Amino acid sequence: MGTLVPAASTTPDLHSSAATHHHAGPSANPCALLLLRLPAQREEPGELHPPLVIFTCQDAATTAGAGGRDALDGPMRISSPTCIVAVHRVRKKGARFPRNEAGVRVLLPVLQYLSAELCGSFISLSCCAERQGAECVSMEAVIPDRTRIAPEIEKHVAGEGDMESDPALAAARVRELEPVPRWQDELTVRGMVASLLIGFIYTVIVMKIALTTGLVPTLNVSAALLSFLALRGWTRLLDRFGIVSRPFTRQENTIIQTCGVACYTIAFAGGFGSTMLALNKNTYELAGDSAGNVPGSYKEPGIGWMAAFLLSSSFGGLLTLIPLRQVLVVDYKLTYPSGTATAVLINGFHTAEGDENSKKQIRGFLRYFGGSFVWSLFQWFYTGGDACGFVQFPTFGLKAWKQTFFFDFSMTYVGAGMICPHIVNISTLFGAIISYGIMWPLINKNKGDWYPANIPESSMKSLYGYKAFICLALIMGDGLYQFIKIVGITSRGMYRQFSRKSVDNRVKNMDNTVSIDEMQRDGVFKRGHLPAWMAYTGYALFSIIAVVTTPLIFRQVKWYYVIIAYAIAPILGFANSYGTGLTDINMGYNYGKIALFVFAGWAGKDNSVIAGLVTGTLVKQLVLISADLMQDFKTSYLTETSPRSMMVAQAIGTAMGCIVSPLTFMLFYKAFDIGNPDGNWKAPYGLIFRNMAILGVEGFSVLPRYCLALSGGFFAFAALLSIARDVLPHKYRKYVPLPMAMAVPFLVGGSFAIDMCIGSLVVFIWHKINKKEAIFMVPAVASGLICGDGIWTFPSSLLALAKIKPPICMKFIPAA
Repeated sequence: MGTLVPAASTTPDLHSSAATHHHAGPSANPCALLLLRLPAQREEPGELHPPLVIFTCQDAATTAGAGGRDALDGPMRISSPTCIVAVHRVRKKGARFPRNEAGVRVLLPVLQYLSAELCGSFISLSCCAERQGAECVSMEAVIPDRTRIAPEIEKHVAGEGDMESDPALAAARVRELEPVPRWQDELTVRGMVASLLIGFIYTVIVMKIALTTGLVPTLNVSAALLSFLALRGWTRLLDRFGIVSRPFTRQENTIIQTCGVACYTIAFAGGFGSTMLALNKNTYELAGDSAGNVPGSYKEPGIGWMAAFLLSSSFGGLLTLIPLRQVLVVDYKLTYPSGTATAVLINGFHTAEGDENSKKQIRGFLRYFGGSFVWSLFQWFYTGGDACGFVQFPTFGLKAWKQTFFFDFSMTYVGAGMICPHIVNISTLFGAIISYGIMWPLINKNKGDWYPANIPESSMKSLYGYKAFICLALIMGDGLYQFIKIVGITSRGMYRQFSRKSVDNRVKNMDNTVSIDEMQRDGVFKRGHLPAWMAYTGYALFSIIAVVTTPLIFRQVKWYYVIIAYAIAPILGFANSYGTGLTDINMGYNYGKIALFVFAGWAGKDNSVIAGLVTGTLVKQLVLISADLMQDFKTSYLTETSPRSMMVAQAIGTAMGCIVSPLTFMLFYKAFDIGNPDGNWKAPYGLIFRNMAILGVEGFSVLPRYCLALSGGFFAFAALLSIARDVLPHKYRKYVPLPMAMAVPFLVGGSFAIDMCIGSLVVFIWHKINKKEAIFMVPAVASGLICGDGIWTFPSSLLALAKIKPPICMKFIPAA
């Protein structure tokens, strides 16, 4: 027979293996729970052992008189001979107990949760009802073919039959049973150290990509993987030495990933490869003589003013939408695909299968990290001059090399190609063929007719003007269409939401009860409530700081420009965050471009360029960071991580980024020839954004001959491609190239596109040979390649600052 386990008056130590029979709930709690559970045994297939669940109110009148709105007002600890579990506070609004002497009220979601956790089974709730008198309510249960042991005694191992239970519990069943920690416990010293290390590594990587091609791939998944591998490797190392360490949970994994991503996000969101770089003297000179490019309209980079500007402009975006996080994430149930993908990855890591795969991932990451680092070191010895080394290897011959078609052995872009979708890589190659393969050679033949022959090719009045503005036309054509589309989708979605009398998007079971997984996630998310007054006060404080400091740093920026930027940011931020949740497209850069044009045209000729660049950066920062924060909140919701700890991690990571990014940028700026159109560090977006500001003042008079007509044609071409990707059937639209990806090689050449296509080819072949292995090993291998090559950039920049040059120059020239 079974064992009757009553609620006791004392709380046992759940970390003791002896705590198997006595169970605890606070003595003040009027509700008691009795559980009749059969002893641990392996049932025969198909055999059912229904447990008896009794939920009684000892003093129903007292409970009803107090309002009766809270059920199982915990924390309440429940035990059985076969398992121990901590049940935290569970609330059910509108739940009322009957006003009789011994009423019984069965709260369906509560009992569903208790049965699933305590008995390892899912209750069929069709027979649950309110009963009169002190009677028992019997539940029919489906018990999987496995033995559940207390987690403190033996690690839970799930059987294949688990997934045949309720679908709402399927995701939870594949994770190890673990309690949800307090939000303070999710923030650890080792986690912050790991976040700083990961943030620094990816800041170096992102800075290198931003200052070479500017096409920065999404590295969130790679950062999540690296944070998991770092902490799991550390805990295993301690275990080998017999040192006891705290368990590594998915909540801590989420915090590390969030903090690290917030740190390196500043490297590209801060505009170091675009708007910030557009302010320097070299970019000012490259833009040429024009009415809008007034003398003295530049500001050389400096660690002090860049860090101060970032600190005053980055934190406001974290507070813009805090009061609306519940609406966007829980009520509207927006998808936020990147945040969801990161959460799925992290939840998958913390399973028995994920733990086993992590061993292979750690080995694969370390192997390719070491190989990539050593290869980059080896290449360095052959770069002792201009156009030297393997980075200039004429893979397809010297004629193709002159048109930038060669494999430059960059492991960073091979790894990026392994992460990016195939269509992105093919689009970059397609753009390189159109531009450097066809257009630029043809336009160059018209030198002296279309543009003067006696000016440098890097001048905006020569061939470089065509490159820059046609590239800009592709970006703006795609960007404008996406902007209109996202605004339409956002407006339609918001209208549908607000036109409903109530919003209830929660996942329901077949019997119309809320899924337990979702109820538990909602509870964790709501317990981490952040007061709205705190968000409003903080936003007002940071806006005041920005209003005071920004005009002091940039005299061309008026204080009321900053007030306007902070006033419109919450509106734009909500629209952008809603659109990001639907489509996964963060339009922060496009909002920044619009602000750049508006403020550049408003500020007047003398102040236009700097005022437009700075205010555009400010708007972009506020809007982009708020949408990224909602992505992270979606991740925290799905991994049951407290929003409070997420906000603290975001703030710490942002503060790290505001210091690490300027230091890293200045190291590269001093060590390499940043912004040289003919060098390896082209940084194309610096000149593009400066030309946007000039265009906002002068209009199209700055363009060389026929450039406006060509730019207009490519603007329309980009819009048509974007429309085609939306209207064509899936089997056709997946082959339509992406205009945004096509635009980059128009300015920087085709070598990086070949690198990315090679990475894509590796992934394609790997999936054909062993798809199951490729799914979990590709991110680890790609991360190793990116990190190894990226980290070498740091010591190579130190060698350049120390005036230590490579000993050999390997060049390729035609035979005599």
